[in-house]
Formats: sequence, C-alpha cells, structure tokens
Amino acid sequence: MKNLDFVLLLDCYGGLLTERQRDLLDGYYNEDLSLAELAEPRGISRQAVHDSIRRGERQLLAFEAQMGLAARLKNCRSLFEKIEMLSAELSGPDTAIGSKIAEAARSGKALL
Repeated sequence: MKNLDFVLLLDCYGGLLTERQRDLLDGYYNEDLSLAELAEPRGISRQAVHDSIRRGERQLLAFEAQMGLAARLKNCRSLFEKIEMLSAELSGPDTAIGSKIAEAARSGKALL
C-alpha cells in the first residue's frame, strides 16, 4: 500500500534527490505506475526500481526530519481550513467581513 504522504514530501524535497530517484518516485506516486511499468522502459529489474524507490523514500524522510517543511505546510493548510470554517460562523449586521476572511483563507490554501 502506497503512503501518500510521500507525494507531499516529493513536492517539497524532490529536487534534492538524484534524477533517477525523483523520476521513479514521481512515476510511482504521482502517475501510479507499477514497479514493472517503471522498470521495463529503463531496462532494469523490478527489484532495482523497488530498491531505488525505498532509498528515495528514506532520503525524503531524512530531509523532512531535518527541515520539517512538509509538516509546516500541512499545519498551515489546516489553519487556513479552520479560519475558513470559523469565518462562516461570523454573524451580525456586516457579514462581508466573514466573506473576506473566508476568501483570504482560500487564497492562503491555494498558495500551499
């Protein structure tokens, strides 16, 4: 079973991997290709693809442990979602402020 957290880690740190690891991880997670589908056009074994993907995953986890960028992005997204939800609860004579807050939260989420 694929751990989709690696999609975010790949977005954050993919540029730090070797080109081969980045391509294999991208195909595996973003394009949902099987090991065989990744191996055949490259003329390598499924085991070599598996090993390279696992090595890349370990590196992505190490980068995240050192820098924590993906965790911060997830926290920011959660905060923007909470702000958007809470802004809908604003009531009173001027509900335009709630709409403006919700729009700012949606814009913030879109940046992430």
